Amino acid sequence: MPDLLLELRSEEIPARMQRKAAGDLKKMVTDALVDAGLTYEGAAEHWTPRRLALDIRGLTARSADVREERKGPRTDAPEKAIAGFLRGAGLASIDQADVKTDPKKGDFYVAVIEKPGRPADEIIAEMMPGIIRSFPWPKSMRWGPASGPQGTIYNSIEGRGGETLRWVRPLQSILCTFGPETEDPVVVGFEVDALRAANTTVGHRFHAGGEITVRRFDDYVSKLEKANVVLSAERRKDIILHDAKDLAFANGLELVEDEGLLEEVSGLVEWPVVLMGEFENEYLEIPDEVIRLTIKTNQKCFVTRGPDGKLSNKFILVSNIDAKDGGKDIAHGNGKVVRARLADALYFWRTDQQDLPDLADLKESAESLDLDLTKPLDQRMARLDHLNVTFHAKLGTQGERVRRIAALAEELAPIVGADPAKARRAALLSKADLQTEVVQEFPEVQGAMGKTYALLQGEDESVATAIEDHYRPQGPSDAVPTDPVAIAVALADKLDTLTGFWAIDEKPTGSKDPYALRRAALGVIRIVAENDVRLSWWPGFVVAGRRIMAQMLKTAYREKVSLPISDLQSKFVETLGELSAVSQRATSVLEDQNLNVAPQDWEVERANDLLSFFHDRLKVYLRDQGARHDLIDAVITPESDDLLLIIRRVQALGNFLGTEEGQNLLAGTKRATNILAKAEHEGLSFDQAVDPSLFEQDEERALFEALETQEKAAAAAIESEDYEKALTALSQLRQPIDAFFDSVMVNAEIASVRGNRLALLSRIRNATGQMADFSKISG
Repeated sequence: MPDLLLELRSEEIPARMQRKAAGDLKKMVTDALVDAGLTYEGAAEHWTPRRLALDIRGLTARSADVREERKGPRTDAPEKAIAGFLRGAGLASIDQADVKTDPKKGDFYVAVIEKPGRPADEIIAEMMPGIIRSFPWPKSMRWGPASGPQGTIYNSIEGRGGETLRWVRPLQSILCTFGPETEDPVVVGFEVDALRAANTTVGHRFHAGGEITVRRFDDYVSKLEKANVVLSAERRKDIILHDAKDLAFANGLELVEDEGLLEEVSGLVEWPVVLMGEFENEYLEIPDEVIRLTIKTNQKCFVTRGPDGKLSNKFILVSNIDAKDGGKDIAHGNGKVVRARLADALYFWRTDQQDLPDLADLKESAESLDLDLTKPLDQRMARLDHLNVTFHAKLGTQGERVRRIAALAEELAPIVGADPAKARRAALLSKADLQTEVVQEFPEVQGAMGKTYALLQGEDESVATAIEDHYRPQGPSDAVPTDPVAIAVALADKLDTLTGFWAIDEKPTGSKDPYALRRAALGVIRIVAENDVRLSWWPGFVVAGRRIMAQMLKTAYREKVSLPISDLQSKFVETLGELSAVSQRATSVLEDQNLNVAPQDWEVERANDLLSFFHDRLKVYLRDQGARHDLIDAVITPESDDLLLIIRRVQALGNFLGTEEGQNLLAGTKRATNILAKAEHEGLSFDQAVDPSLFEQDEERALFEALETQEKAAAAAIESEDYEKALTALSQLRQPIDAFFDSVMVNAEIASVRGNRLALLSRIRNATGQMADFSKISG
């Protein structure tokens, strides 16, 4: 069967766009082929900095013939209806239609539409111009004679330029061949602007000259390789990685691998040549992460480490040219740029360890936050507070936020086994590195630099670790903090964020989540689950929300302005008690915060809504862990505010239902639940206590006695959080439930007996309901 080879060659395509663009090309072409009635055996996309290529194997030579019968109106229908039918069917006159008879509807017209198949190359030639013109580049140019004076290239504005071709960079040539392996393929003839598809391409920009004529894909790959172009992105990555490792090893070093950088660099070269550069040893004074980021961000180079595990002064670069001097000038030039960048980083690093010039202005903030101005990191935190750097217009400054996080971390510390004083200290310094020169230049090292500077000024190891880890996890593959102090600060940071945005009613909507609140909630869940943290969240939501509202009210009194959420302000003022308009009185009461006052309706509503949000995120987390969705729904209730216990219940329930006892108990419980649901629908009452004197059969007594024993045993086990034991106790109900349904008719004629039996079934539902709502479990 024939194969299709397609190449679109242009000026350099940004590395970040290449993989997706090749995938888009594959999807657009194969979808169009299938829509046109063609089939294929396989398709593979390829890309380099200057070309997108597509190899489609086993493509049918022509589309199949199509015969379609289209039913029309009755033969006695009005002329307008018949005329419309003719237009829709593409018939010149009614004589071209057949007449068929229906016993009920009479005679009606039928148009037989036959579409003969078309050659595949004809279909391809027809569809490709539209695909190229509508290609979904994130950014593109319009260019060529129609785009401006003398073919000027300039950025496109969507919808302008008529038929002018829009492409990421100027498109230079199109290669498109089609044919079987045993014959010479044909050039698929189509044209886009002034570019006409051909069977030629060019190789490397500097190492190859002249056009290359190709036949099919294997020939194409082979000739490109001879012209110094490695078409496969994965092969370029493999060449870079292995050559870099070998070069590092030859110099007694080890390559520090970076998959993201490897992907990017492979998209910058068509003919990868790995070289080694170096810089002065004095720059190794800079922290490893800063050196790595400097070299990676500015020069797209890899770093190496020595046998001692420390970074060396040698780095690996990848050139697109096989230079005559072996790459000495290229390596030297890269080294000059790297040294200049590292000189800046070294200046930032040393500056951050010196005293700030405005220490006198920071005393008030330092006293308020209990900071030591003899220490550089404390100075940076005091400056962050002094400058009133805004966290969010409605949620105050970073300094105010740090105060809230510190208070909450101190409260959480005993719960997670951390030292409250260390948790508070870590929280107070957690955002200090935002004011360091290094972090302002390299935001990626936020947290990591805070830890480094904390250790330099003699902070406790756990405090320093918490400064780095409190941002974690920042994604599904990121590790969670494990040190108790870090856990306390990380939870406090995320809880403050979530309650803050719920307090001002700025929650995620649809796919929009500008403040990454879903990620924050999932982070909390992972920290809880992976560290076995027990917390009742609902009260925490109220307390944290109150601190935020108190902070906002203090700001309002201090600045004598009204809050943008005045409805919450007034209700919160009522909650705190009789506040006069005197600022001093208001501040005093607000500092006390009066957190023991019963929650108001608006606080309950928002805390419940935030808890529901956590439930939704927990469902996502558990499903990703392989838990059944019906078990999650069966366990979670609107009041469930201990996330770890929900997780444990789901796990225990899943294990239990995998046994025969579990399946039988589920069947019996669901049968009882269904009978009760029907009784409720009929208005029957069964909320009375079970009366043993109304039992008529032994199976009723046996079930009652089993319930009396096992319901209490299950409740005691649940109280001690031993869910396996609770389910084992409930499993003892299996036999008496089965016997009851085998021998006892619930719908007895005597109303009192029937009500008593329904009450007995209600006891089954209540007993199992201690663990989960069995009616929501499938099976």
